[in-house]
Amino acid sequence: MGLFDALSRGLKRSREALNEIFYFGGEVTEDFWEDLEDTLVMGDMGAEISMQVTDDLRDLAARQNLKTAPQLRAALADRLAENFVKPEHDPFDETPSCVLFVGINGAGKTTTVGKIACAAHEAGKNVVIGSADTFRAAAIEQLDVWGQRAGVPVVKRDRGSDPASVCYDVLDEAERQTSDLVLIDTAGRLHTSPELMRELAKVVNVTRKRASKCRAGAMPVYVVLVIDAATGQNGLNQALEFNDALGLDGIIMTKLDGTAKGGIAMAVASKLKLPIYRVGVGEHIEDLQPFDAHDFCRALVGEE
Repeated sequence: MGLFDALSRGLKRSREALNEIFYFGGEVTEDFWEDLEDTLVMGDMGAEISMQVTDDLRDLAARQNLKTAPQLRAALADRLAENFVKPEHDPFDETPSCVLFVGINGAGKTTTVGKIACAAHEAGKNVVIGSADTFRAAAIEQLDVWGQRAGVPVVKRDRGSDPASVCYDVLDEAERQTSDLVLIDTAGRLHTSPELMRELAKVVNVTRKRASKCRAGAMPVYVVLVIDAATGQNGLNQALEFNDALGLDGIIMTKLDGTAKGGIAMAVASKLKLPIYRVGVGEHIEDLQPFDAHDFCRALVGEE
């Protein structure tokens, strides 16, 4: 199943709400514009984006003499796609790179690390995984399973160890293995806890300092936030707090195959001006796919 088909399945909730407007709407009236704005807001895009998109589409309809709702479907997908930032670099394809995965508990960080490790190894990359979540024993065991499945080494320490020292060890191992992709899982942090965020900032700083001293040349370090799409507008709050504390480089949006309404991806990307590197649309390895803004928006509005 391709990304568009998978997204169409996963974004069913958002699409059905928009379909009520497009399928049953005839002439574009003032009620249509009000319904469109309300539907975008309820789809987790946020009031500011929803209002701007609706106003822009209204102007386009006037300029191009678009008088029926179905005529505006493709135009809406195009306008929504403009809210996304295209990444300058893809840290999973353009290597060498070191990626630190951050986010709250339950967002899917560990599984995401494992899926990316499998895909990268199959693509011929030399990968090493680091288990810097030293608070949750299950995370270490889970990464071990993924490492065995992918055929890549997992660097870990005992539960309760200093996570920053694990990151140092991971990069030492990456040098020995001449790895070109380093993936480091970190413990879930509540974005509302300043103390935990300061500790995570230390992990990021230590990793960047060690990566700058690699013998083969400095390895760029990317900090990527993993967000569960089902968290809705709370996902935006998470992103703002993590970005303020760490300086994020990009986003991975997981669980778009569930009850997610989809608009949160746009809200985060637009507000923080950060690229979405990958989206999760299922449980299988191939269901974590590179993000395509236009495919996403076409699936969101139900364009064929």
